[in-house]
Amino acid sequence: MALVTTTEMFKKALNSDYAIGAFNVNNMEIIQGIVDAGQAENAPLILQVSAGARKYAKPVYLVKLVEAAVEDTGVDLALHLDHGADFEICKSCVDGGFTSVMYDGSKHPFEENIRITKQVVEYAHAHGVVVEAELGKLSGVEDAVHVDAREASFTVPEEAAEFVEKTGVDSLAVAIGTSHGAYKFKGTPYLDFERLKTIHSLIPDTPLVLHGASTVMKEFVDRCNEYGGDIPGAQGVPEDMIREAVKHGVCKVNIDTDLRLAMTAEVRRVLVENPAEFDPRKYLGPGRDAITRMVRHKIKDVLNATNRR
Repeated sequence: MALVTTTEMFKKALNSDYAIGAFNVNNMEIIQGIVDAGQAENAPLILQVSAGARKYAKPVYLVKLVEAAVEDTGVDLALHLDHGADFEICKSCVDGGFTSVMYDGSKHPFEENIRITKQVVEYAHAHGVVVEAELGKLSGVEDAVHVDAREASFTVPEEAAEFVEKTGVDSLAVAIGTSHGAYKFKGTPYLDFERLKTIHSLIPDTPLVLHGASTVMKEFVDRCNEYGGDIPGAQGVPEDMIREAVKHGVCKVNIDTDLRLAMTAEVRRVLVENPAEFDPRKYLGPGRDAITRMVRHKIKDVLNATNRR
């Protein structure tokens, strides 16, 4: 058993009625919680490593933990670099055992994004690794990604088609209204599905990716606040909108905030209800179980990915 690329995962998911969950990982408990859910639902998974995760845990630790998860469970896992800032970071992850990398050149002008993405694609493909890129900017804050709402821009469908043709990228993250973090919408949630449909019609063979797709589940926000948290007005992407996006070429759905909220809510509960507790296993274990329950829900009820291995 070994880590896999997303190639076969996306080939099966494209133009079907399900998507692959891409979940961000930072430590052993989060990895175990996600992979236990994938094993229980017989679903493939993508485990993502952000800039913040690399700084916190170091890539070599995360790679070895993910390899251990494959050996322990037999779940099909792709190890993915999330929001690689430049060619050097992408190259380092390719060389370090990742099976998929994302180069995020959305901060650059269109032609510069094409140039660097193509450079990443050429290096990654030569080493058997697949590449995701991004066109358009998502607002919000998540680890090293900071984009003001005024600077965010939706993906232009015609540019998406040109971008894929010129770069040879394997999948494309599109901006249609989602954002990073726990505060995705100030008012009524809105995703531009007509834009998504047009993009998919122009590049029907390219798997599309939805970043910033956490629901910011109310039960976890409420529990965090009940046990001393301060997360007022948090709002995410309604799950019915995720289900609709999956019908129009979205094969990969990124989820991070929901993981953080699920674990934090349970850790807070345990520590408040057991103030004398100081054994990390006694609160990280329940936090891990909360992640498993949440991810199983996402796989089964939102992504429709149960029994897709």
